[in-house]
Amino acid sequence: MDEAADATDGETLPRLGLGTMGIEDPDDISRALDLGYRHLDTAQIYGNEAVVGDGLAASSVPREDVFVATKVWADELGYDDVLASTRRSLDRLGVATADLLYVHRPIEAYDPEETLAAFDELNEEGKIRHVGVSNFEVAELDVAMDRLDAPLFAHQTEFHPLFYRQELLAHAQRHGYWLVAYSPLAGGRVGDLPEIREVAEKHDATPAQVTLAWLLGKPNVAVIPKAASEVHQRANLDARDVDLDDEDVATIEGIEREEELFPE
Repeated sequence: MDEAADATDGETLPRLGLGTMGIEDPDDISRALDLGYRHLDTAQIYGNEAVVGDGLAASSVPREDVFVATKVWADELGYDDVLASTRRSLDRLGVATADLLYVHRPIEAYDPEETLAAFDELNEEGKIRHVGVSNFEVAELDVAMDRLDAPLFAHQTEFHPLFYRQELLAHAQRHGYWLVAYSPLAGGRVGDLPEIREVAEKHDATPAQVTLAWLLGKPNVAVIPKAASEVHQRANLDARDVDLDDEDVATIEGIEREEELFPE
């Protein structure tokens, strides 16, 4: 399974990234990079951009080899606030440019015209390489794509076997941007699902590895499971070696329960 694949304009995104919400030790970040992670995902609201930046700086992996993404929180989405808060994010991360900047949620101060114009300006200035959005619905994605001058590079959304939003995946595939799945392991709930456990036993893998393999098998999908310990970081990377067949995929996609972990 490839580490990266094309989606938008031939650009690549490391498909198995590290979600960092709740990580407070830079050593967890630098270890992940040393193990092979090349995609770090954080956000202003997580309060750990400096931790991510310190871990990045402490690693022997060159900055240009790491894809760094962060998100602008809902109360900073006015035009001037986007510009100012992003500069603060870059300072905390210790980078001159973020590879990807997301609108974290289309709520509170979000205004498509004003907010996205600021994202376009940051892109034109070279402060961000790519523009993304997070927690959008299809209609909101259409509006964003219409307002942006820069191409939409990614949509980050909750996406896992218990919250399988096929319409969002179809939209990403149709328009050629990435769907970045957060909470891909459903907060650990995948380990309790008999369907997942059945497939995991068949492949001598863990439920988490099977779930990540299922997601990584889909075009235009990247995943960012949080993993602070070395054991979990290594185990998630090993998911790339799990090859599911059509029967496995049908079993996972036949799960009828639906649980959204992070409703608005």
